[in-house]
Amino acid sequence: MLRNSITVRKAGDEHEQAPGFIEADLVVHCGPTLAGEFARTLTATDVFTGWTENVAVRNGAHKWVLAAMDEIVARLPFPLVGLDTDNGGEFINYAMIELAGEKDIYFTRARPYKSNDNAHVEQKNGDVVRRHAFHYRYDTAAELRLLNALYALVRVRLNLFTATTKAIGWRSNKHGEKTRIYDKPRTPYHRVIDSGILTQAKAAELAELIEATNPADLTRGITPIQTQLIAVAAAKTRALEASTMRAEIAEARTTLLRAS
Repeated sequence: MLRNSITVRKAGDEHEQAPGFIEADLVVHCGPTLAGEFARTLTATDVFTGWTENVAVRNGAHKWVLAAMDEIVARLPFPLVGLDTDNGGEFINYAMIELAGEKDIYFTRARPYKSNDNAHVEQKNGDVVRRHAFHYRYDTAAELRLLNALYALVRVRLNLFTATTKAIGWRSNKHGEKTRIYDKPRTPYHRVIDSGILTQAKAAELAELIEATNPADLTRGITPIQTQLIAVAAAKTRALEASTMRAEIAEARTTLLRAS
């Protein structure tokens, strides 16, 4: 009943023509097993500009997800007016609906098992989270701190200095097949500026940040954190993979013996 009370937003629906409507998703850092407690990354991507924020949380409990949402709302350079999520319980709950009501956020959800309905954030899950934080298991407070230190640098490089293209339509090629049309590459920052939505104070703040930031320094800060993540999590993850594989083989043997 709770899920059915939330409007469904599907792939192919008309996209927003101004910043402020984000898609959100949780990426699990469980490694090869969902057993026990492990970190997640909350990814939020603005549909119109591509502006993306990431916050690592201790687990999927509502209080951590709500706290991360508050942090994302505070970081966004423009007001959050719409939120679209999947059907997971970390989003579809009374606490999130209450948060959306308090902040006057239009809350929608995707169709179950239709990842294309959240295509913008799904792409960032791979391009941002997995690319920078890998596929290891993170389940300690130290690893959580490293993840958030990493995202603090990644967000600046991604939103202010990384140009991307955006699909703006379709055309037919010489074979009569439909192909995508993309606009010229621009950073999320420039897309936000062009929208005219920023206050003078926020525009000045971002301009000062760009002026004071060397993109090469961001990369030099990101690499050591990634090295630390590999050092603390790679061996642990490989050990879990081996243990999981042994358990699966033992279970398969037991099943075969019982069947015979």
